[in-house]
Amino acid sequence: MQYHTALIIGSGFGGQAAAVNLRRIGIEDFLILERRPWMGGTWSQNSYPGAAVDVQSPLYSLSFEPYPWTQMFAEQHELVEYTNHVLAKHGLRDKTRLDANVTQVQWDEARQLWQVDTEAAGRFEAKYVINASGPLSTPVIPNFKGRDTFQGRSFHTNAWDHGYDLQGKRVAIIGSGASAAQVIPAIAPEVGQLHVFQRTPHWVLPRPDHTFSRFERALLKNRVIYKALRTAIYWGLESRIIGFKYSKTMLNVVAQQAALKHIRRQIADPKLREAVTPDYTIGCKRIILSSTLYPALCRPNVQLHPKDDGIAEINARGILTAQGQQIDLDLIVYSTGYDATDGVVSYPVIGKGGQTLQGFWADYPRAYLGTAMPGFPNLFIVTGPNTGIGHTSAIFVIEAQMEYIRRAIAATQKQGAKAIEVKAEAEADYTAMIHREMTQTVWHAGGCNSWYKSKSGRVIAMFPGFSFTFRQLARAFKPAHHRFS
Repeated sequence: MQYHTALIIGSGFGGQAAAVNLRRIGIEDFLILERRPWMGGTWSQNSYPGAAVDVQSPLYSLSFEPYPWTQMFAEQHELVEYTNHVLAKHGLRDKTRLDANVTQVQWDEARQLWQVDTEAAGRFEAKYVINASGPLSTPVIPNFKGRDTFQGRSFHTNAWDHGYDLQGKRVAIIGSGASAAQVIPAIAPEVGQLHVFQRTPHWVLPRPDHTFSRFERALLKNRVIYKALRTAIYWGLESRIIGFKYSKTMLNVVAQQAALKHIRRQIADPKLREAVTPDYTIGCKRIILSSTLYPALCRPNVQLHPKDDGIAEINARGILTAQGQQIDLDLIVYSTGYDATDGVVSYPVIGKGGQTLQGFWADYPRAYLGTAMPGFPNLFIVTGPNTGIGHTSAIFVIEAQMEYIRRAIAATQKQGAKAIEVKAEAEADYTAMIHREMTQTVWHAGGCNSWYKSKSGRVIAMFPGFSFTFRQLARAFKPAHHRFS
């Protein structure tokens, strides 16, 4: 058994940011637990064809680690390079235990510390635990009738089999969200036939990508220039929340009309145009940025199956559609998303008095600043409930959470206390405010059902306001909202 002042669960950008911020308050005795045999989080895991970020790279990066990106929207391989750069520069590989899949976290009341059990690496103990496993780490495959009878190859985009030869194959992609929108154009020229099963269409806007020249990359190495570009991108994106929350006119006149124009410009077939046009307000579901998706759907070897021609069942040969068409297949790709709301923490957590996190979240996931829960001292969740952001960089919000976590731990250390716990009334007031504000947003009232919502019907994934507002709340640490013991 090993003891550490702090344990970080997950080695993606959240875990990396947590490690650097612990060092800022003088904590060197920390260990990162990574369940996989490699480090790097979602961008090391998700290597499907076409994988790329949909936020401009200078902003989708850690503020303390600028990078000379090759293009505005980095592809997966460059995000892995960036991740490895951060890990190497900050010596985080030596502070990580691989193949350490967490199976349970339990609070030891008598000793005022956490016991963290893993599948193969034994038990660890720590004063503080920071969960940074991420919301996009538990893939979901719906239980389609006959799914297990299919005799061809199948996998989730999260576990792409690069050893499988796509050339000339008969392929189905189930799903039409962000991952599918990247996979479809990437593999359509290579496969023989491609069937896309779309339950609900997404609004799509053109992707304004840009390849940086050698001169521009040299400029990006200058921290002042990098920060200026990052700031300009930030404020350009931040204005989007005005439409998502405060101005339906901005959404309808600017964004939705631009998306409709994008459809008309890239798709000539009226029937296909109708099939890809959503019936809800833009922004209610995640907006896809792509200049290549619609042309791919227009290819002669690609067939879109909308909801009324969906999956009746999967059988040994392939898929039987709702219209009675048997589609024989070699490969089924599940681009069916993640358990990003109800399953944001995938392992059991047992807090004070035997209370479980899953029990505390029985109605819906909730947390003070999306980070701390009453009854769970010294436990912090990165990208927890209502910390998602639909208009800017998720890393900005992760670093805002670090402002709170760093201040909370520093206050505990300064007082010589063994534990810090958010008070129940502070969490309840914060959560009530979040869901009161949420009623004004397109995520709540846009007429769609998205993964932003939990089983309760509440919007759990998103923060209902400006990202700088969240950061201000995180920075303004309030000792009165907490109990020190």
